[in-house]
Amino acid sequence: MTAATLPAATRRTRSGPVAPRWSFPKAATAVGAVILALVWLVPLFWALDTSLKPEPETTRAPITWFPQSPTTEAYRSVIDQGDLIRWFLNSTVVSILVTALTLLVSVLAAYGFSRTTFPGRRVLFGLIIAGILVPPQVLIVPLFQEMTGLRLVDTYWGIVLPQVVAPVMVFVLKKFFDGISRDYEDAARVDGASRWRIVWSVMVPMSRPILVAVGIFTFIGAWNNFLWPFIVTTDPSMMTIPVGLANVQGSYGLRYAQIMASAVLGGLPLLIVYALFQRQVVRGVGDAGIKG
Repeated sequence: MTAATLPAATRRTRSGPVAPRWSFPKAATAVGAVILALVWLVPLFWALDTSLKPEPETTRAPITWFPQSPTTEAYRSVIDQGDLIRWFLNSTVVSILVTALTLLVSVLAAYGFSRTTFPGRRVLFGLIIAGILVPPQVLIVPLFQEMTGLRLVDTYWGIVLPQVVAPVMVFVLKKFFDGISRDYEDAARVDGASRWRIVWSVMVPMSRPILVAVGIFTFIGAWNNFLWPFIVTTDPSMMTIPVGLANVQGSYGLRYAQIMASAVLGGLPLLIVYALFQRQVVRGVGDAGIKG
């Protein structure tokens, strides 16, 4: 076989392998990805840039991108005006509890709908799907009355429990479980495994990517949740990061550098979490789409 008859993919030049040709769809996709990345990054850069400006410079015209006299005064003011360490601790505890309980409830519910049959199963699952359409703001008043009756206002459980019910997570996990072959369960039953053992020793390990993705999305949602913690907490020592920083901003007027510093401090843990688990999130979402 001569070089002229070799497939194009195996031809090599003297300088090395032939570089892949860029087609119009690939080039358009790359350009679109770059544009979307810039659209997402520009607000983050603007927040960081503004947080490093002296307060008078934030309202100066014309607007400048880079601070003329960079300073961390806004960060020091936000930290000094509030109990930031306590709020970070509260947000961490609340987010971890919400994530753990949401995963527990959602896994059990999703497995029940995916692998068992019982009277009213379709109707109940339809109600869960309908729950996705209900705005959480509609439930604020009855939930607050319930927490007041249970004396859970200004407690961790009062913040956590209403956030545990997540119909969309039940739906996502149920669709993922539907794509897992029943042969694995049959083999476990032959070995004498109970229903509980099948869930925790078969289904959960095989669903690790989607569970990681669901866990991270739940953690982010709980960390960023402002409305419910704002309603159910009055004690400053029980406030979470979004509520505490909002109170600091409200007490000292509209100061753009401090607002942006608060946003950076509040979002920094989420960026770290996502950076650490980015591959698991992408893999989990991809597997959910394939198996669903």
